[in-house]
Amino acid sequence: MRETVTLFFGVFSVMALSNAIVPVLPAFSDSPSWTGAIYAAYFLGAFISTLPAGILSDRFGPTALMRTGLALTVAGGVVLLLSGSAPVTLAGRFAEGIGAGLFIAPAMAAVNRRTDHEKMSGYFLALLNAGLVFGLIAAGVLSTRSGLPAAGLLLFTALSVIPLIAGLVSRERPLPPSGQDLGVSWSILLEFRWVLYSSVVLIGATGVATALFPDHSALPADTAGFWIAGMSIATIVSVLLISRFPLNETRMIQFSSILMACGMLLLAWSPAGLLVLGAVAGLVMIAQMSLLAEVREHQGIAMGLFSTSSYLGMALLPFLAGIVADLSGIFAAFAVTAVFSCTVAFVVGRK
Repeated sequence: MRETVTLFFGVFSVMALSNAIVPVLPAFSDSPSWTGAIYAAYFLGAFISTLPAGILSDRFGPTALMRTGLALTVAGGVVLLLSGSAPVTLAGRFAEGIGAGLFIAPAMAAVNRRTDHEKMSGYFLALLNAGLVFGLIAAGVLSTRSGLPAAGLLLFTALSVIPLIAGLVSRERPLPPSGQDLGVSWSILLEFRWVLYSSVVLIGATGVATALFPDHSALPADTAGFWIAGMSIATIVSVLLISRFPLNETRMIQFSSILMACGMLLLAWSPAGLLVLGAVAGLVMIAQMSLLAEVREHQGIAMGLFSTSSYLGMALLPFLAGIVADLSGIFAAFAVTAVFSCTVAFVVGRK
């Protein structure tokens, strides 16, 4: 029971806290470049920690790493609550991202080791996405109603303490010894480099939209939160639909890259662009994971590289787009991201 609370309530609270700052980002930054940097710092931290966490989880078991991840998540939330400047906020987001990386990879490993992992993984992913959506909506509503930008951060930092306590009193289950072949990792990276590049660019593009939309739209925090939550909901619907049909994965990624560019340009005029981006992200992720499923004997390494590339995109592209927005305006940032998206259509499928 304690392990279940740590896994499932943990993933919900970690993801909710990660998104709770998004609708109120302008209150924590002085410019679009700081907005992009603060948003990206979380994903940079997760990018750094997620693959090592998966490897260490195989060697030492997941519980200790999940505890550490939850502790860093709570610590990052406290820093955000006490922050009085953009640099301190950035540091809190970075710590929070490292905590998320340390939690998510071992948690997924723990779920997959269960005898009922098919059913449990469905619950896990559902709660992950529910956390993202609920974090956005609740943070926006609480901020608007209370007048306190940090109200959502306070709520989800407090909720993260619950799975942390459950993890601290859980007992670690012994694991058989395991090792990682770095040569295999390098081989998979080379073989699927363009697929991983598509993950960096196309998943990163959704991060650009999420980071810059509140500033660009000038909507109230609760309304902005609802629109960004709609992007996540569109992703969920897209994934559930496309996974039921056979597809040509390479063509799907190429086609989706063009749709992603169109969605970015549409976002310059209408919040409906977020729904397009969310739906396209679902198509992309299903196709990417289907291609990587060819690595039958080393799925852990393949999924680790996939997660790492996604986090890299979410860290790098919003930061670069924020700089472009400072120099030339937010429309230019959306346009540059659209150009990057189009490059995927030309490189995916190359040997």
